[in-house]
Amino acid sequence: MKLYYLPGACPLATQIVLEWIGKPYELVQVSRTEIKEPAYLAMNPAGAVPVLQDGDFTLTQGVAILEYVAELNPQAGLVGDTARERAETRRWLGMCNSDLHKTFGLLFSPGAYVSNEASQAELCANAAKKLLSFFDIVDKQLRGKTWVTGKRSIADPYLYTLLRWAHGKNVDVSNMASLDAFFRHMNDDSGVQAALKAQGLD
Repeated sequence: MKLYYLPGACPLATQIVLEWIGKPYELVQVSRTEIKEPAYLAMNPAGAVPVLQDGDFTLTQGVAILEYVAELNPQAGLVGDTARERAETRRWLGMCNSDLHKTFGLLFSPGAYVSNEASQAELCANAAKKLLSFFDIVDKQLRGKTWVTGKRSIADPYLYTLLRWAHGKNVDVSNMASLDAFFRHMNDDSGVQAALKAQGLD
């Protein structure tokens, strides 16, 4: 199994899951230039990470990859054992992917949406406010819990990766105590530490 990644980007979530599962995988770092070149675009026409290769099977889209890896390894219990548990996992994956990750896209690349600097600054400020509103929802969900669904799942590494972005982009979640406790707990996790070290992020 081979995972293509940019350091600190969303494939970090998949890598943490692979570490949790404990089966061998190969990590392939690509550059922002490489992912726009024909060889990479043949694997992922969107020109983005992650890409997962498993033998002759190539898969894109982070949520699909997370679910695929987890379903190949049901003994790890990272999706849920019942229909309701699986629905809860997918609910918080959806929050991470469709709400938080999508909104971070505005913050990372405002020039892709508006051209002048004043508009870009306004867009970034509004995106940061929206991110805080989403993080507040997750913070409330985490109250009294170690994991976002109540048990460890593939949603947790995705949320952790997004919190790393929040810290990197100065989206101030410091007053959200449950999120802060979750972030510190994840930082102490051996699988997380191994993934960060492999990406040069420790």
